[in-house]
Amino acid sequence: MRRKILGALAALPMLGMIPGAVQAQEKIVIGEINSYTALPAFTEPYKKGWTLAMEEINAAGGVNGAMLEIISRDDTGDPATAIRIAEEMVSRDEAVMLFGGFLSNIGLALADFAKQKEVFFLASEPLSDALVWSKGNRYTYRLRPSTHMQAAMLAEQAAKLDKKRWATVAPNYAYGKDAVAAFKSELNRLQPDVEWVSEQWPPLFKIDAGSTVRAIESAKPDAIYNVTFGGDLAKFVREGSLRFLFEDRIVASLLSGEPEYLDPLGAEAPEGWIVTGYPSMDIDTPEHEAFGKAYMDRWGEAPKTGSIVGYNSVLSIKAALEKAGSTDTEALLAAMEGLEVPSSPTGPFFYRAADHQSTMGAYVGTTALVDGKPKMVDWFYADGANYLPSEEDAAKMRPAE
Repeated sequence: MRRKILGALAALPMLGMIPGAVQAQEKIVIGEINSYTALPAFTEPYKKGWTLAMEEINAAGGVNGAMLEIISRDDTGDPATAIRIAEEMVSRDEAVMLFGGFLSNIGLALADFAKQKEVFFLASEPLSDALVWSKGNRYTYRLRPSTHMQAAMLAEQAAKLDKKRWATVAPNYAYGKDAVAAFKSELNRLQPDVEWVSEQWPPLFKIDAGSTVRAIESAKPDAIYNVTFGGDLAKFVREGSLRFLFEDRIVASLLSGEPEYLDPLGAEAPEGWIVTGYPSMDIDTPEHEAFGKAYMDRWGEAPKTGSIVGYNSVLSIKAALEKAGSTDTEALLAAMEGLEVPSSPTGPFFYRAADHQSTMGAYVGTTALVDGKPKMVDWFYADGANYLPSEEDAAKMRPAE
C-alpha cells in the first residue's frame, strides 16, 4: 500500500507533461458577444479587428506566456439571448471575462449580468452614458468614447457657427435620448441663447423619413443635430435631399463620418456635415500606419471604425492581464483602475478609476465627395479626456456600491 501511494504521488508532477494538461494551463479563455447578424456593417470589421489583435499577441508569445482564446457568439440583437450566452460562457466554457456589445440595451443587460455574477465585462462599443454613470458598476468598464463625449465634440464645433434655432432627430431608445440630451446640454453651456424648435424621435430602424423631414422643415431651424445611423440615416439623407432640407443649413451628425455609415451613402452622401467618424487610411501616425498595413495584409480591405474598436478592445485586455498577473476577477478589476494602453492605432488612452470610462478619443471633421465617393475631410483627433466631466463629478453620477 505504501509503495502504491508513493507511486501515485510521484506521478502527479507528470500531469504537466501530458499535452492536454499543458494546453489547459497555457490558454486564457475570454468570451465575446455581439450582434453579428443584426448589425453586420459594424460587427464584421470589429471581429476582424479583435481577431488581428489576438493573432498578433499570440504570435508574440501570448500574455504572461499564455495564449488568448476568444470564444465568440452572436446575440442576434436580443438582450435575453446575450444573457443566456454570457451564462454559458462563464459557467460552461470557463471564460475569465467577457467583452463586446454594440446596442446600448444589450450593453446594459450584459453589465447587469456582470454585476450579478461578479465577472469582469469590457463593453467595447455600447455608447449609452448610463453604462458608466447612472447604471455603472464595479465589474463593467467601457472602451469606446461615450455618447456624451462625442456629442460634446460636435457641440464644440457647432457653437463656433453661432446658429440659434436647432432641430434634433434621433432614434427613440437609450442611445438616441442620451445623445440628444448631451448635445443640448453642451451647446446650451457654450451658447446660452440657443432655441430648440423641434425634436423628432423615430423608432430605431423604422424611420418614416418623409414625415420626419416635413416636421423638421416646418419648424424652420437654422441647424439640425442628427443621431440616426445605418438604414435610418440613408433614408433620412435621401428624403432630406429630395426636399432640400439641408440647403443652407448646418448639420451636426453623430457617427456619420464612420465608413460603416458614410460609405453606403455613395454619391448621395451630403457634403459639409460636421461629423464624428474615422478617416481610416488617411491617418499617418506610425502606430496607425502599422495597424493599417497589418489589417490590409490580413483582410484585404481598409479598416473601419469597428476594426479599431475590436483591436483596441483586445489591446486593453492584454494590458489588464499583464498588469494583474492573474485571471482572477478581483485582480483584473484592480488592474483596470487607471489602466494605461500606451500604444494603439489611435494613440495612448487610459481607463478612469472614477467612472470606468476610457479616454480613447474620436475623429471630428466634415463630409465631402472626393472623386464621386464620400469621405471625411478637414478632420482632427479629439482626445476623449478633454470631453469628460471631472472624475470627481463623474463619481457622483454613479450609484453607491
